[in-house]
Amino acid sequence: MNLWQEYKKPISVAEALEALTSAPGPALPVAGGTDLLLDLRQGRHSPLHTLVDLTFVPELAAIELRAGRLFIGAAAPVNRVALDPLVNEHARALVEACNLIAGPQVRNTATLGGNVAHALPAADGTIALTALDAQAEIAGLSGRRHTPFTSLFLGPGNSALNKGEELIVGFYLAQIKKGQASCFKRIMRPQGVALPILNCAVWLERERDSVMDIHIAVGPGGATPFRAKGAEKAMRGQSFNDGSFAMALEALLAEAQFRTSARRASADYRKHIVSGLFWDTLETAWERAELDQSYDGHKPYC
Repeated sequence: MNLWQEYKKPISVAEALEALTSAPGPALPVAGGTDLLLDLRQGRHSPLHTLVDLTFVPELAAIELRAGRLFIGAAAPVNRVALDPLVNEHARALVEACNLIAGPQVRNTATLGGNVAHALPAADGTIALTALDAQAEIAGLSGRRHTPFTSLFLGPGNSALNKGEELIVGFYLAQIKKGQASCFKRIMRPQGVALPILNCAVWLERERDSVMDIHIAVGPGGATPFRAKGAEKAMRGQSFNDGSFAMALEALLAEAQFRTSARRASADYRKHIVSGLFWDTLETAWERAELDQSYDGHKPYC
């Protein structure tokens, strides 16, 4: 049985939306296809009438500065995101996350937009984008809108995006400023394809020995991308030391909803290892911000 009947290759966002909304049967956009095509082939998704290939739309593959923010197109391959100098300069945590996604072949085709469209709440790129406080640009027939990245997640595999009528154009991130830095780390199983057990991303701004602002994301920490708001509150405005870290860790453990996965780890094990992972990620971001105290917005970052 054919998994789809028509295959469209639009060259603009407007053409892509037209192809989606005018299809005579079920239609979905596809970029990397590393999730969708597996779901179709393995019977986890009903057959489609039309696949709309987004990889020929230049805007969706762009990585550039726009009006003082870093824009990353939703269909830019993960490997290109990881290698891009602008991303390395302004979103180091995202580079580190992208470098850990699956293997080289998958990274050459997979996209951040696909992860978000499939509402994967603990994917490496998702957790990095959460800590970086990303905004998403969504295009529909009625126009375009910007929304907090995390608002697109309703639960595991449950997206707020109307996939038959809307497209993720891309993601906007703030440019790095003096005293700011980010980091992503994860713990994974050392067998076969290294399955992640737990990941963590931290973005922070420091002034001398104080944490002026901080974003903390941990996955999987809930049914949607988890920001440890209580932990952030515990550290914000405090000196960076063992005491402030202990308060932040206590708040994180109270907030996070770790789950047991038969192929990855138990909830109790995740609670046990999160302390070391959180500390390593936080300390690295802190040290990077110290090295970057004299950042002037022009020199290469780290």
